[in-house]
Amino acid sequence: MSADDYDDFAVEYDAENANSLLNAHYEWPAVLRLLGDVGGRRILDAGCGSGPLAAELVSRGAHVTGFDGSPAMIELARRRLGHTVPLTVHDLSLPLPYEDESFDDVVASLVLHYLQDWDTPLAEIRRVLKPGGRLVASVNHPFARQINAMHEDYFATREYGEEVDLDGRITTLTFWHRPLREVVRAVLDADLRLRVLDEPPPSAETPPELMPPRIASGERSAFLCFLFLVAEKPEARAPLPAG
Repeated sequence: MSADDYDDFAVEYDAENANSLLNAHYEWPAVLRLLGDVGGRRILDAGCGSGPLAAELVSRGAHVTGFDGSPAMIELARRRLGHTVPLTVHDLSLPLPYEDESFDDVVASLVLHYLQDWDTPLAEIRRVLKPGGRLVASVNHPFARQINAMHEDYFATREYGEEVDLDGRITTLTFWHRPLREVVRAVLDADLRLRVLDEPPPSAETPPELMPPRIASGERSAFLCFLFLVAEKPEARAPLPAG
C-alpha cells in the first residue's frame, strides 16, 4: 500500500477502526497489555496512523513520538493529539530520522505486514531502541492466510489483497504474507531477542454483538487473526577485564 492509497480513505479507515472488533476490542487492548506500565517511557509509534494508540499511550503517561507514511493520516493524528506529540511523515522502509538509542519501546501496530522487506526496518528499530528496549509488534497471522487461501504457497513470501469495508466504503488492502519461520528469522537476524509470541482472545470488554457467534456462544475463547510479538534489544555487555 502506498501513502496515496491511505490518503484516499484515511477518514473512513479511522472511523471504521474506532469501534471495530479487530482494532478497538482486539488489537489495541492486546498491544497495550504487552506494553504494560508505560508511565515515563519514551515510545516510538511506528506507523501511527491517525493516532488512537498514541493517544492512549499518552493518557497512560508515556512520552510518545509517531510517524506514518500517509500525510492524511498524520493530519488526523495531529487533530487527535495536538502539538505535544512529535509527528512526522516517514516511510518505515527507509532509515529512521531518530538518534541511536532514543526509545524505551517501539510499537509497530499492524504495519510490518505492508512491507516486503523486514530486515532494514528491524535493523533501524534496533538502532533507535535503548539496550533492554522492546519492539512490540502485531501483524496478520500467517496461518489465517493459509486457512483462507489454501491453494497458495504458505512458505512463499508474497503479496496478496483483501477486500474490506471501511465505514461503508469497499476497498482492497494489499499485504505481504510471510511464513512464521520468516517472521522469527527476521527478528533474530536483527539481533533482537524474541520474548513473546501471542495469539490473544478479544478483550473481555468487547460488546457481545461484535463477537463472532462461536465465541459469543462459548464454543471458543479466541479466533485466529493477528500474531503479536515482543522482541528485546540485548543489554550492552560490560567489557571483559584485560589480561
